[in-house]
Amino acid sequence: MTYVISDIHGEYDKFMEILKLIHFNDTDTLYVLGDIVDRGPHPIKTLLKLMEMPNAVCIVGNHELMALDGLKFLNSTITTESVESIDAELLGNLIDWQRNGSETTIEEFRRLDQEMRKEVFDFILSFSMYEEIIVKGRKYLLVHSGLGDYSPEKKIEEYSLKNLVWDRADYDIQYFEDIYVVTGHTPTQFIEGNPNPGCIYKHLNHIAIDCGCSMPEGRLGAICLDTGEEFYSK
Repeated sequence: MTYVISDIHGEYDKFMEILKLIHFNDTDTLYVLGDIVDRGPHPIKTLLKLMEMPNAVCIVGNHELMALDGLKFLNSTITTESVESIDAELLGNLIDWQRNGSETTIEEFRRLDQEMRKEVFDFILSFSMYEEIIVKGRKYLLVHSGLGDYSPEKKIEEYSLKNLVWDRADYDIQYFEDIYVVTGHTPTQFIEGNPNPGCIYKHLNHIAIDCGCSMPEGRLGAICLDTGEEFYSK
């Protein structure tokens, strides 16, 4: 079976609950649409679990991008030269990351030894920008945020990293006739016109699966692409 989840945000217990709920096993494949880190209590613990799962495929989210800059800086030796190398862009990225819940990621990362820090960093670097798959004859595009600056003439490889990772999906536009676009990034509680906030949202070949896991009253959602069945943490 093929499952998709997104925006775990350090909620390790909810992630494990979902794996148990779907009876995830070695013959299944799990796609994770980014934003594994930040906010929740155990972002690094969640990454370490995913690193042990050869049948998990991770796609980069905006929080991973922020973390890459931040963790690289934190792991460097603090010297006069390294401090002087902080330019306006890096400083801005570090501030943005701090505002977006970096504390738990930093706290758990600092507990790792140097070798494991490198493994975690390299693991995040290995995340793909998007995945195109076919399940039961249906085509799916799996991407963290959506297709910013959308044009029907554009090929997927023409979209920038910002378009795919930061720009929110427009759920009122059907991007493709024969491809379902599965996204996270925007909690379904915030999708205008959604009749079931906090549930997986399906409209115009969109499947939005960020159910606000790190929010009060939010939960982690998963969908099985083979059957369409939805699963939710408590």
